[in-house]
Amino acid sequence: MNCNFKIISAVVLLSVSGSLAGHATPTGEINKQEVSDRFSARKPSQWGEQVTGVLTRLDTGDKVIALTLDACGSAKGRGVDSRLIDFLVREQIPATLFINARWIDANPELFKTIAANPLFEIANHGTWHKPASVSGRSAYGISGTKNAAELVAEIEQNARKIEAITGKRPTLYRSGTAYYDDVAVEIANALKHQVAGYSLLGDAGATYSAAQVTAALLKATPGDVALLHMNHPESGTGAGIIAAVPELKRRGFRFVRMSDYPLK
Repeated sequence: MNCNFKIISAVVLLSVSGSLAGHATPTGEINKQEVSDRFSARKPSQWGEQVTGVLTRLDTGDKVIALTLDACGSAKGRGVDSRLIDFLVREQIPATLFINARWIDANPELFKTIAANPLFEIANHGTWHKPASVSGRSAYGISGTKNAAELVAEIEQNARKIEAITGKRPTLYRSGTAYYDDVAVEIANALKHQVAGYSLLGDAGATYSAAQVTAALLKATPGDVALLHMNHPESGTGAGIIAAVPELKRRGFRFVRMSDYPLK
């Protein structure tokens, strides 16, 4: 396991280092310096979870809900709720997984296994799990990216890491803490990512009890995007989801990935 981890990490490091040095990237389309320079003098006017350009819902009247599961990768957030993942696979419940680079590094083989399952859409949760800022603004005590260049690195390095491992570049980005300024959203768009917010708070950063998670999910309306976590097996998130899914199905809901529908 340790040997495989070192090999995968070395491959990813070489890929990112080559990109930063000006070598061809997997997509061959994103010029990090150009994007950084374009936004370096811009001043933000908005800050929050739902600033202009953040997409929070599926653009449909269909009775569908998107479960989105964050894997943040901090020192206390590198785990995985295996019971939850096994449940989703067994019941064939699609989900969109927002994966941070640190979580990938801590779980390289598991990441490859999950990413290979077509039930799951892999999305970008940043390299260091920072709020998306061009001024260093903080959220929940976590310092945001300090300027446009750091934000570009936060998004793009993890995008290239994911693409190097899976062969597919992510198209959705959610920042650490899900906070943004309006310039940061434009930068994410320039890096060919849609910024994925949420309309239904499912577990409040994996702090809800199982009963609270179930109650939150049962408030779903058509087109909701639920924000949840997969990296805290000690929390009530998994049990809450497992309890809510049968009832949501009984009510006529279907489960989809975020990319299955246009976003708004």
